[in-house]
Amino acid sequence: MKIYISITLALISLFSFAQNNNSKKEVRVVQITGITVAGDSLIAVPYTNVLIKGNYRGTLSDFSGFFSIVAATGDTLIFSNLGYKKSLFIIPDSLESKQYSLIQLLDRDTILLPETEIKVWPTYEQFKFAFLNTEVPNDELTRAEKNLNKEGIREERINLGLTANGNQKLMLDNYKSRLYYSGQLPPNNLLNPIAWMKFIQAWKDGTLNNQ
Repeated sequence: MKIYISITLALISLFSFAQNNNSKKEVRVVQITGITVAGDSLIAVPYTNVLIKGNYRGTLSDFSGFFSIVAATGDTLIFSNLGYKKSLFIIPDSLESKQYSLIQLLDRDTILLPETEIKVWPTYEQFKFAFLNTEVPNDELTRAEKNLNKEGIREERINLGLTANGNQKLMLDNYKSRLYYSGQLPPNNLLNPIAWMKFIQAWKDGTLNNQ
């Protein structure tokens, strides 16, 4: 009998403990409002990205650094801005209020730039001579010549489809041709001597094969 009573009391205690843990970890919606400031000067950092980790919801702080976002307890907020390191804030599970105010500090991110040498020319003539005799790297020159290659441009022009204006013009031309030759037979280019002359000339020049 004592064994059954002990087991019953243990089960009741375990159930109560699990119920308390579940109540503590209950997810609730919270309105987070705050301001983003620089950690070294406490000056407002405007236009900071505020994202909720794990989904695509977020917001952007205004010019004064103020932001407002709806999230759930336990969510992680990610703060990012150009020139500053990313900062994280985990919304506590123990919040009792539906609103929470936050002042988020952002640390500046140091970016090392390559060394730049500034050369000063004594006279304009020396600068002009050096500029005109500057050797352009072959890889950039080759890339420019390839982009301006006539054959490549011609192939792209041939394979390029009509634009919206081109399709509209083609449709209007076809419609105009149907109205012009309404009630009569349209002309046949097989009997057109000018078309035959152009065909023979293109055949002799070799442009017909290219087309």
